[in-house]
Amino acid sequence: MNKNNDGFFSRKWVLRLTALVLAIFLFVYVNGSKNGFLRQNTRDSNRNSALMSNKSATIEMPLNITVDNAKYVVTGYPQTVKVRVNGPSALVTTTNNTQNFRAYLDLSKLAPGTHRVKVKTSGLNSELRATTKPQYINVNIQPRRTISMRVSVRLNSRTLDNGYTIGRPRLDTDVVQVTGSREEVDRVSRVVAFVAIPSDAKNDLQRQVTLQALDKNGQTLNVVITPKTTNVTIPISRSSDNSSSSSSEDSSSSSSSRNQDSNDITNSTTKESSTSSTNN
Repeated sequence: MNKNNDGFFSRKWVLRLTALVLAIFLFVYVNGSKNGFLRQNTRDSNRNSALMSNKSATIEMPLNITVDNAKYVVTGYPQTVKVRVNGPSALVTTTNNTQNFRAYLDLSKLAPGTHRVKVKTSGLNSELRATTKPQYINVNIQPRRTISMRVSVRLNSRTLDNGYTIGRPRLDTDVVQVTGSREEVDRVSRVVAFVAIPSDAKNDLQRQVTLQALDKNGQTLNVVITPKTTNVTIPISRSSDNSSSSSSEDSSSSSSSRNQDSNDITNSTTKESSTSSTNN
């Protein structure tokens, strides 16, 4: 009987120990699954929060002008504006990277004159809010005008220090189109090609020169010249022996004559330009 009792108690403790081990295993398993589920939920929640949270970004965009360019010239506006975009993080990031929207001024219904115009945006997602800096811009709308003008050459010097002389300049293009606002074009007095000649030049010079439109006071005007450059050829030749041996008085007289010829070229060109402007 004692043996039976010992066997019974032995089996009883074995069962208890087994049950304890199973309970511990089950506890660890359930607790681990719960923590894993919570961690997954936390990651998903964080991901969703990142997607749904708001952020802002400031983007520098070119400023477009909506106007009839064939009739009007617009001045006074900047080339770019800053656009602050606010909304869901994912949309803001995408917009900042692609910049697939536009900032513009709508001048299509405005008459010539000075106007204060609001900067608008288009092409943004409806969930995004945008503000521009500046929000308003003052612009000047003027009728467009185009005239034809002759080009005159202006040299930094008419004499050389090495016994060589400068001939009459030749231009590839001597008539150009000047376009701009009527007010600005009316101020154009002449179109000039400035050429600098080295004092030790011995051979003909060829230069591609950017043209400038000047008013009567020699100030550069804000107009478009077409073409904007021209090729200038400056003939340079050695002075004759007779000229070299002539008196300083004759040389001075010859130099004065050349300067007078140069002035005559410029003056006749200016007059023809003015006539062209008046006819237009």
